Amino acid sequence: MLRQVGIILGLVIGATGCSSMFDKHVEYGITKPDSYPVLQAVGYAPIAPQPGETAEQKSLMAMKASKIEAYRELAEQVYGQQLSGHTQLAQAIATDDQLEAKVQGVIRGAKVMRSYVVGDSYATELELDMKRVYDLYINETKPRKVKKVSYY
Repeated sequence: MLRQVGIILGLVIGATGCSSMFDKHVEYGITKPDSYPVLQAVGYAPIAPQPGETAEQKSLMAMKASKIEAYRELAEQVYGQQLSGHTQLAQAIATDDQLEAKVQGVIRGAKVMRSYVVGDSYATELELDMKRVYDLYINETKPRKVKKVSYY
């Protein structure tokens, strides 16, 4: 029994020891996508119900809210929406029906193309060039792909 444990231990040590016998050099390369889409989003916010004492303050708050809504729409395009639903039945009749939508993500590199008033609402148009997002990502994370492995 002790001899068998010794043999197994010897094999394990020998197998792990062999892996460090060879040294290697790895070359990495970056893989670029074939195309880069440009995403567009529009956010709207009403002016009148915004908090503020003056029309200018309400307009500024609507401008900010419309920008946030546009960013939300971009996040939905990039990451999708998480939907959660619940329906309750009593005697085959729906008594309660709930649906919740949630979006979460980070949007970098979007540009405000236009901000303008439409009736009693404010609108903000954003554009997200995925080429710009890719360049930001490459500069930040430096992803690598194995290009070549040389053993010696």
